[in-house]
Amino acid sequence: MVTSKRKMEHLDICTRENVESKGSGFEDIEFIHRCLPEINKSEISTSTTFLGHRFNAPLMIASMTGGHPCTMEVNANLAMAAEELGLGMGVGSQRAALEDPKLEDTYRIVRDKAPHAFIYGNIGAPQLSEYTIEDIERAVSMIDADAMAIHLNFLQEAIQPEGEVDARGIIDRIAAIAEGLSVPVIVKESGAGICHGDAYMLKKAGVAALDVGGRGGTSWAGVEVFRARMEQDSISEHLGIKFWDWGIPTAVSIVEADIGLPLIATGGIRDGVMVAKALALGASMSSVALPLVSAARISSEKVKRTLELYIEELKAVMFLTGSRTPEEIRRAPIIISGKTRDALEARGFNWKAFAQR
Repeated sequence: MVTSKRKMEHLDICTRENVESKGSGFEDIEFIHRCLPEINKSEISTSTTFLGHRFNAPLMIASMTGGHPCTMEVNANLAMAAEELGLGMGVGSQRAALEDPKLEDTYRIVRDKAPHAFIYGNIGAPQLSEYTIEDIERAVSMIDADAMAIHLNFLQEAIQPEGEVDARGIIDRIAAIAEGLSVPVIVKESGAGICHGDAYMLKKAGVAALDVGGRGGTSWAGVEVFRARMEQDSISEHLGIKFWDWGIPTAVSIVEADIGLPLIATGGIRDGVMVAKALALGASMSSVALPLVSAARISSEKVKRTLELYIEELKAVMFLTGSRTPEEIRRAPIIISGKTRDALEARGFNWKAFAQR
């Protein structure tokens, strides 16, 4: 099946090739060091709440895979790490299993291995015209999902020769799902960010949370370059190269999309310092994908060790800014410089306010 084959191609490409885009914006964010933090580092708590669920840290494993028999072990290893650490996890697009029920186990393994973790499902916005609420409820029940993500990936669709590029009526379909689905709906971008106007439209549509999925992490245009080379498709290869670094940097998108909904910061989160910076910019949570791909193809323990480092790095930043909890680091003063400051200023956002807390 075409969808299942593409799932494995994406996973293989992300494992062996450099597919990251440039410029998450986090390089322009600096904390104000507290030489007198006046807290005990051993008493810092990283626990937080998101959509009514408790997490041991403001960190999730972002949607990655599923839909091919070879992805089952990857999802199992990711899920075991999430369960052991008290984090959350999303699955890759469930389109493959909706097309072929024999692939449901490649997603269901996540709930089997993480019975207590926050797990969210995933379906693509370009495919919403194909599915009824009942179909999407099937995706929910497939993994006993706590929420359902609808991913926006029109950049990738524009590069793919088989891409679905009719984006008319998407917001109305999202609103219908948000109203009728049994679980909260998260709308997530896939590497190109969410701007203020679109965030506002999504809030009006009734979604429960946003995942900014900004530039600086995996470039799905870049992934399509390598697929195009495999297929000897020179046009898609050209488009993928041209649009490799297209989109709103994650740091900028967090501010753009801060319209009163819970926010997940995805896109170039490569350590716990970036998690802390995302929180200080306004995110509720962060999530990470690419740094875990290779680890997940080896063992759950390797995934767990990577995430534990993120959490320890986050704790160190919290200590050095005098922040006892994630809520306190969200109020920590930061300096915004460079292209990120320029972008926020050009868009009319008060970047100076972040330093005046």
